[in-house]
Parts: sequence; C-alpha cells; structure tokens
Amino acid sequence: MKDYQVSSFKAAMSGAHLKNSLIVMLVVGTVLNLINQGDALTDISRIDISKLFLTYLMPFLVVSFGTWSALCQAAKEAKIEQMNSH
Repeated sequence: MKDYQVSSFKAAMSGAHLKNSLIVMLVVGTVLNLINQGDALTDISRIDISKLFLTYLMPFLVVSFGTWSALCQAAKEAKIEQMNSH
C-alpha cells in the first residue's frame, strides 16, 4: 500500500467519516433487516443471526470503502498537483 492509501484508510476509519459510516450502517441495516427478516419479529420464523450481522456489515463496508476511495483520489491528486508546482 502506498502512504496516501494508508493515511486515507486511517482517516476513513476515524472521526466524522467513521461516524457517518456507523449512522448509515444503523439506518440502512435496520431497514434491510426489517425487510428481509420482518416475519421473524412476529415469531413466524427465527431470526438468522448471520444474516442480521451481514446485513449491518455490508452498508458499513460500502460507505467506508467509498470514503477511503474518495480520500485516496483526493490525496493522489494533491500529491500530483504538489509535484507539478515544484
């Protein structure tokens, strides 16, 4: 991994970026779980814990990857611009 990728990952997993990922995970994960396993809430079937976990994990990973990717691109462009200005 390049230095800007590592620093971008650290930034994506901290502060406001992490908070945003967690909020999206909770909102989207809850809605998807209600859609996919809503019948389990009425005791028609059991809640599948692995599906529950994965349904929350996927939105977190998607938002976190998107954030990391955008931060990497911005850092890469800033590095190129800095090299061109010298």
